[in-house]
Amino acid sequence: MQTCHHCEAHAKCVENVPILANLNQEEKREIIEIASSSSFKKGEMIYMAGDEGGTLFILHTGRVKLSRLNASGKEQVLRFVEPGEFLGELSLFSSLPLSHHAQALEETTMCVLHGKKLKALLEKFPSIAFKIMDELSRRLEKAESRIEDISLSSARKRLVNALLELVEEGQEIILPMTKGDLASQLSMTQESLSRQLATLQEEGLILLKGHRRIIIKNKVELVEISQKE
Repeated sequence: MQTCHHCEAHAKCVENVPILANLNQEEKREIIEIASSSSFKKGEMIYMAGDEGGTLFILHTGRVKLSRLNASGKEQVLRFVEPGEFLGELSLFSSLPLSHHAQALEETTMCVLHGKKLKALLEKFPSIAFKIMDELSRRLEKAESRIEDISLSSARKRLVNALLELVEEGQEIILPMTKGDLASQLSMTQESLSRQLATLQEEGLILLKGHRRIIIKNKVELVEISQKE
């Protein structure tokens, strides 16, 4: 990890963060004074389960994977963090150590707010704390939906739901993660994921192109599978 203080990238990081959107320029400059900007190489760990918390990381560029290891050492992908999003926030409201791992998936830069300075910032600018809480509630709702999906839905339906979520508009998906990470997030093996993708292709619903490109050929039927199965 490399750290630079008060550099241009750091200022841009603070400027473009959604949870700081309601602050004026003077308030943002105050945040720049107490924050730092850190960069991580591809594959580098940002933090690990068991590390001390109390730090808020806000992603400026790159992508980050959050995961846990079960008792047998198998990785469970929790979510992927995109630019403008933040991580490490749960430790702000608890004295417990961090419960998951965070790993840079590519060259990554972050705006970092530490410990006591961060708590003083939240006291001075309550809007930031409210935005964090709002995002946490959204994540909790999404996590509950995913747990319900895993508990009650077939592997086929879980995959279809994921494809529909990834495609949004248009017909093409470029997977933003490896198929192994996608399988982990859907609580299935990579072999099961490959079989399910092959079946959807045989049924004419999708077309697989290379390792990460998927063309949606029949979105209407995919939606029906999502709603009925």
